[in-house]
Amino acid sequence: MNNTKIRIRKAQPVDAQEIGAMAKDFANYLRSLGDKTKFQFNAKKFLRDGFGQKRAFNCLVAEADGKLLGYLLYHGGYDTDKGIRIFYIADLYVLPEFRRQGVGRSLIKELEKISKKTGVKKLFWQVFAPNLTARKFYWHIGARYRQDMLEMKLPVK
Repeated sequence: MNNTKIRIRKAQPVDAQEIGAMAKDFANYLRSLGDKTKFQFNAKKFLRDGFGQKRAFNCLVAEADGKLLGYLLYHGGYDTDKGIRIFYIADLYVLPEFRRQGVGRSLIKELEKISKKTGVKKLFWQVFAPNLTARKFYWHIGARYRQDMLEMKLPVK
């Protein structure tokens, strides 16, 4: 891929199978690091929740020569402390053979452009602590950890 141009675009329904396969690879990778989550995101849920009037997220894909290289799922939110719009990154995944070639950075840069156009002032996301590869990448692009907040979750029954 050395001289091939990476193209970032909005995901389409036709991308569902490839994104589902990448999500499965991502889940397997996180499991190999010790993540005990019962990952359930797949092509069917991508189609159900990523399109239509009540979509739950937006998705960008990186491609070159007609092949998907990675994806970034995100959704909007609001920070009442700062009174600003935010985007929350739900997933950022790049196929292993295309890492360290600017794919992840290109996806983040495109989200930054969308953020500026839509008035979003900050990007937020979580990273699985043992995922040192991701942590180094995020640090390298300028992201910093918050030390003053704890993640909370409450299942809806």
